[in-house]
Amino acid sequence: MTCRYVLTLSCPDRIGIVAAVAGFLAGREGNILESAQYNDPETGRFFMRVRFEIAQDHAALRAGFAESVAEAFGMEWTMNGADDRPRVLLMVSKFGHCLNDLLYRYGSGLLPAEVAAVVSNHRDFYRLAASYDVPFHHLPVRAQNKSEQETKLRELIAEQAIDLVVLARYMQVLSPEFCAAMPGRIINIHHSFLPSFKGAAPYSQAHKRGVKLIGATAHYVTADLDEGPIIEQDVTRVDHTMSADELMAAGRDVECSVLARAVRYHLERRVLPNGSRTVVFR
Repeated sequence: MTCRYVLTLSCPDRIGIVAAVAGFLAGREGNILESAQYNDPETGRFFMRVRFEIAQDHAALRAGFAESVAEAFGMEWTMNGADDRPRVLLMVSKFGHCLNDLLYRYGSGLLPAEVAAVVSNHRDFYRLAASYDVPFHHLPVRAQNKSEQETKLRELIAEQAIDLVVLARYMQVLSPEFCAAMPGRIINIHHSFLPSFKGAAPYSQAHKRGVKLIGATAHYVTADLDEGPIIEQDVTRVDHTMSADELMAAGRDVECSVLARAVRYHLERRVLPNGSRTVVFR
């Protein structure tokens, strides 16, 4: 039976990498459906994503690639089923626009994932989660119980075999230990004003300063707050006629689209880590 896979890899750049990958697949009668590559001249590393179909057992395919290609080139690599549906946990606080957008895409079959749970420190969106038959977990966070609630979150992630956590406007800071336990597996969204207009009401602050562009940034979460590798960004133009509320509405639209693209890129294994940056094969 023919199956489809996605191979991603990075390694020191040298002659023959593409030929070795293509030759390996051709030698097993594999058919390449999509291929993208990038050589970073600053780091000297090579990045590649290949989607292909082949009639070979997954375990044997992985073992063969590791022995005949990956080891020879010192590759960091993954090979997964192209139709796999990673298990996702969505986290939200009081603003539900990103959650609503992601659940709509999930319910419409536009998000290649299995949304296993919604977690929130408020109860506002339990009906929204229920409308998509997604379990809702209320974990209220206060200063005195933050560690306890994070332990419950860890237990839920392990119990549900979660592959990706998405902070869909979750307004609590995760501990450095939690972030370190899931490197490259937590995605956050925020406005792109940072480092300006920090704290509460950023759109009101921006309105007072008469900004002309607003935007959003989706990035991987690290122990350094809002400084993880960026996956996707976008902007929209605003002007003097718009109120602070209208700026916020425009900003929320951008946040939804940017987060949705970042999550989809991750789920389709289009994002490869490159130090403090990412390589994104759109």
